[in-house]
Amino acid sequence: MIDYFALSLQPDEIRAISSIGLAHLGDAVYELLVRTWLCAHGKATGKGLHRATVELVCAPKQAELSARILPLLTEAEHDVFRRGRNANVHSVPQHASRAEYQQATALEALFGWLWLHNDHGRINELFAVMMEEEN
Repeated sequence: MIDYFALSLQPDEIRAISSIGLAHLGDAVYELLVRTWLCAHGKATGKGLHRATVELVCAPKQAELSARILPLLTEAEHDVFRRGRNANVHSVPQHASRAEYQQATALEALFGWLWLHNDHGRINELFAVMMEEEN
């Protein structure tokens, strides 16, 4: 049985995944982190928890938070982030500008890429920096 929580792909296999594919995976990784962070910080009430999650996972907020980690990224991480930002997205949500949506997609692609590299420690490190001022 394949363990999809610790999937081991070769670097060439990860490189072959499109930026949109990485962002699709990274979106789930990021949302799980946000949901966990909210529960751990006492926001575990039904309606308030949902509202807080939506506020933190929307593209404008992701774009804002991603700016906090840009100076910390390695060259390889910058490359993935840039690839995600330049991904060819066909539609942008009404509540976000194209630039915000591109930044959010870049962040998600980075988190997807880190997840596939099983670099959970780095994901946690970057996420912690993003959330420092959100307490």
